[in-house]
Amino acid sequence: MKTFGAMCLTLLLLAVIGSAIGVVWTRHESRVLFVELSRLQTQKDDLGVEYGRLELEQATYAEPSRIDGDAREKLGMFTPKPQDIQLVRR
Repeated sequence: MKTFGAMCLTLLLLAVIGSAIGVVWTRHESRVLFVELSRLQTQKDDLGVEYGRLELEQATYAEPSRIDGDAREKLGMFTPKPQDIQLVRR
């Protein structure tokens, strides 16, 4: 009868130790995942700021006056004179 009690006590001790190891492991994984979540949230915020900057830059480059100025300056384009315009009909 004594050996049965000792076996039960040993099994309960192993169960408690296993449970404690599981709790420690779970807390560790939770902390690791929280650090990863924080890193990803920071990355998301940084990408949001960069996206806003790029949208503003795109809006600046897409202004008609900017396009017209670049076409005239860099490509040497100009507005044709009325007598140089020809209407093409099908």
